[in-house]
Amino acid sequence: MPRSPICSSPDFDQVYQPAEDTFLLLRAAEKEVTPDDRVLEIGVGSGYISSRLVSCRMVAGTDINPHAVRTAYHAGVPMVRTDLCAGIRQVFDLVIFNPPYLPTNPEERVDDWLEYALDGGENGREVIIRFIACLSEVLVPGGRALLLISSLTGIKETSALILAAGWHGEMVCQEQVEGGETLFILRMIRNF
Repeated sequence: MPRSPICSSPDFDQVYQPAEDTFLLLRAAEKEVTPDDRVLEIGVGSGYISSRLVSCRMVAGTDINPHAVRTAYHAGVPMVRTDLCAGIRQVFDLVIFNPPYLPTNPEERVDDWLEYALDGGENGREVIIRFIACLSEVLVPGGRALLLISSLTGIKETSALILAAGWHGEMVCQEQVEGGETLFILRMIRNF
């Protein structure tokens, strides 16, 4: 059944707005997803990506931001409010994640819900490290994950983290965006 498009919501200003990174991850997800896939989008934000993955068996999303949960739910995405994949008891064939990847010093932090979508910690990889640590809990053996990262986060450093955790990772696409930043989509495969 097709999912409804993103609708306007009173919470939308507290939710990450679809941007270049969103569109790149959507294109990669549309190429990756199969009709039999059960898909989990972690950090679903507005629901823009999940609501468009209509060719898979099922899709669900998680987000820590209650405004994002409401907005994505109104877009037709089954939602769980949680931090990353904490408490999720189902396993999925494909997990997608556009993490907060901006390097953020403590004095730069802003105390609002939108910060959860942006603040990647001092090196931009703090949430990515936590994601890699919990990914095997929600992915079937042989399952795949698509992870968006930025040149600001460090492709070599992030790839080393993936390898050290026992995952096979490969870059499936990249795109240069305004300001000289490059966005990458890494495809991770569970080999254990």
